[in-house]
Order: sequence, then structure tokens, then C-alpha cells
Amino acid sequence: MATIKDSVHDHIEVTGVAEALLDTPAMQRLRRIRQLGTVSLVYPSANHTRFEHSLGVYHLASQALDHLGVAGRAAERVRAAALLHDVGHPPFSHNVERLLYRHTGKFHDDVDDLLARGRVGAVLRDHDLDPSAVADLVAGEGRYGQLVSGELDVDRMDYLVRDAHHTGVPYGTIDHGRLVRELTFVDGELVLAEGNVQTAESLLLARALMNPTVYTHHVARIGKAMLRRATERLLTTTDYDAETVRRWDDSDLLVTLRRTDATADFADRLSTRDLYKRAVWAELADVPDALLTADHERIRDFERDIADEADLDPDAVVLDVPPEPEIRESSSRVVVNGEIRRLDRQSPLVSALRTAGRNQWRLGVYAPAAAVDRVGRIAIRTLGLDVDGAPVSEVRGGLDATLDEFG
Repeated sequence: MATIKDSVHDHIEVTGVAEALLDTPAMQRLRRIRQLGTVSLVYPSANHTRFEHSLGVYHLASQALDHLGVAGRAAERVRAAALLHDVGHPPFSHNVERLLYRHTGKFHDDVDDLLARGRVGAVLRDHDLDPSAVADLVAGEGRYGQLVSGELDVDRMDYLVRDAHHTGVPYGTIDHGRLVRELTFVDGELVLAEGNVQTAESLLLARALMNPTVYTHHVARIGKAMLRRATERLLTTTDYDAETVRRWDDSDLLVTLRRTDATADFADRLSTRDLYKRAVWAELADVPDALLTADHERIRDFERDIADEADLDPDAVVLDVPPEPEIRESSSRVVVNGEIRRLDRQSPLVSALRTAGRNQWRLGVYAPAAAVDRVGRIAIRTLGLDVDGAPVSEVRGGLDATLDEFG
């Protein structure tokens, strides 16, 4: 048994197959992948890693299994899946994942090949565990896969608390101990037991508050967009392929970007925090529907058109169109008066948070500081945005005002 001191859960005891998996190269790579990617450009202490988070998910999964009375090989499979659930993450976590998906057709939880081969596969087979069964749990399949990846998964319980702890914001604080204790299965479905509507709401509210303050903060989004653009240029101008890049760690990617002529400027800007600025920051209601559903190539066409008219390099303009807001946790199930009910049909809070999410949504157009004004004017016209007045690069409000020193 290994006992590991953790900043969130205090001491974590790691046994069995999980202990054997700890020192595999796939797990150790997670020490070099930041949990929050470019969020550290906003919150300097947000340097925690996927390795720490994976230990936390393992810890909470173990507690949940004990509470649910799951033991033996079934429990070992879940513990292995909990520890390994992030081994498929590319460098900088989610920041370049969708870009790499366009080339590989795989997201971070598509880990069948990774778990089947090498040291990880050998360890799993040595403990009489089928790698494909563990991979299915990572993907959220089956009865116990809901614990690893689902609306009430222990992954979410750990990252909310951990991200709040390392950024210093209070919004992700949840009673994960109660959440774990109140989990139960009803007809094969993972739900919260009777009397826990507010418990489910706390998870929902924590995620809704962390989203604008941490996960989609404008500086983090700009850094993410620049990193994504640099990685895209790396793939199109060198012999590096997406399958190789997705197995790198953060340093591998940043150093390669710095040493490649076509991407060196982006790497230097990210390293020195000389980021692009907001030329446009448009609300959801101001954006044409056709732009919300535009594919990658159409977005790139818009960027080239704006850059050309502004007399800039095509990569000096970045159009950032996030998906429309959704609250995945709203479909979690809670037992109310003896029957299973979806949270969004039981709690009036869900509707309010959906409205808040739509109000917080922003389309961004980013450019070097010296070109912000002209890029903003051109972008508003080119994209057909219903934005009154001058470019909104100077607009600051709400949380931005309190974090002005961060950019």
C-alpha cells in the first residue's frame, strides 16, 4: 500500500492494481500536464496537474465503492478506471483536444489502445483485469461507468474542489463527502438518495459559478485560442502528426512550438504572457445563427477575410465561437417521494442557471493589441454582429473589473 499526501483529500491510500499503475509511464506523464491549461495565465497558483486530479478521483471512487458495497474484481476495475481516466489527455488538457480530434477522431476518453498495450496493459492483465473492460468504464459505459463518467461522477466532484482550491476562488466548494455517501443505484441507474435535491443543486451551482470565473475567463480563452492556433500551424507546416502530439506533455508541445520557425512567435507570446486582446466580445443574442453553427473551415475563412482587410497575417486574427451553453449536471437523477426525477424537472434553480449561462456566453475575436480597433470594426461588419458602437475590447465589467491586474 502507498500513502500519498494530497492538498485536497489529505492522505490517500493506494492499493492493489492502482498502486501498480502509479509508476507506469502513462500515469507519470500526467505529472507534466496541467489540469487547467492556460488558466494559470489568470490564476498563477493554478499549476496543479492531471496526476493529482487522477489520485483524487481514485480516492473518491474508492469511497463510493465502499459505500455502495462493491468489492472484488468489479471494484478493482472501477478503481483502475478512476485512476486511468485521464491518461488519454493531450498536452494542456482540453486546450487543443478538439483540434487533435479533427485529425485523429479521438477524444481523451478514447483509451482502448492506450490501455491495451505497454506497461498499463501488462499491469492490468497481471491483476486479471481486461483492459477493454477498464476502457469501457473510462468511457462511462455500464452500471459502474456512471461513477467514472456521468452526471454524478466522482471526476466532477474532485475537479471542482481541486480547481477552486488551487485558483483560490470559493465557488467550487461542494460537500463531496455527502455526495459520495448519498449515491445509490436504482434499477441500474446512479442517483442521489431521497432528500438530496439541494445536494444535487450544490454540484450544479458550483459548476455554473466556476465556468465564467475560471474555466471560460477571457484571458484563459485567449491563451487557449493562441495555443490552439499555434498547434494547428505546427501540424500543417511540419512533419509532426496529431497522434504523436496527443501523447506529448505540456513541455514537449511548448518547446517544439518555440523551436519551430512557423510557431515561435506564438510560443514566445504565451511564455511571456504577451497575449492577443479582445477586438470583439459579443453576446449570444448579437450573433447570427449561421455563425453559431459554422464549421472550422468557415471560421478560418472569416478569420482570413478579416485579417486581409486589416492588412494582417492570417494567423493574427482568431475567431473564438464557443458552443452554446449547456448544463450537463441538470440531467442528474434524484429520488423524490420514492421516484427518480431529473434535476431539471425538480429544481427551479436549473432554469435560472441556464439563463445565466446564456447571458454569460461571449463570442470573441482576438488580435494583437495595436490592431484591436480596426480588427474590431471589420469583424463586426464581416460577421454580421448586432453590436452597437465601437469595438468592445475596452469593455470591462463584473468579474473582469476585479481581476483587471490579470489582463
